[in-house]
Amino acid sequence: MTVRSLLSSILIGAVASARSMTPMATIATARLADRRTPGEVFLLDRPLFKYGALAMGAGELLGDKMKTAPDRTVFLGLLARVMSAGIAGAALAPAGREKAGAAAAVATAVPLAYLTLSARKQAMARIGQTRSGLIEDALIVAAGGAAIVALSTRSRDR
Repeated sequence: MTVRSLLSSILIGAVASARSMTPMATIATARLADRRTPGEVFLLDRPLFKYGALAMGAGELLGDKMKTAPDRTVFLGLLARVMSAGIAGAALAPAGREKAGAAAAVATAVPLAYLTLSARKQAMARIGQTRSGLIEDALIVAAGGAAIVALSTRSRDR
């Protein structure tokens, strides 16, 4: 197994470092669009999980702009990143390598959470919390999560 085979899992871990719920929300969106992930994670096929992941992803995007939003490196923030990165990393890993994909995603998400927090705090000092959050959202959700999942999944009919 090479690092290249786990690249999608590593990249989705980087997404989780900045937005904890985005990895699961993008996987849920792909599943709702009838796209298959390389790794088998049956939790992703449950409607409650799919719609719950979408709701949590949207809620995080809104909540992140609040003045009372906690840092992403508090215990619950890191726990959310571990869970989301692990599930999404497993789903994007090659079949039979789900555990390695989960581990690679988590190993990327946790340390990068500290780096992305530092970058966000610098941006907040320059342009404010809401504006910096919207820019981070655009980069992470659109360029990061959506692109990674779109390139890593395939239509169910193939």
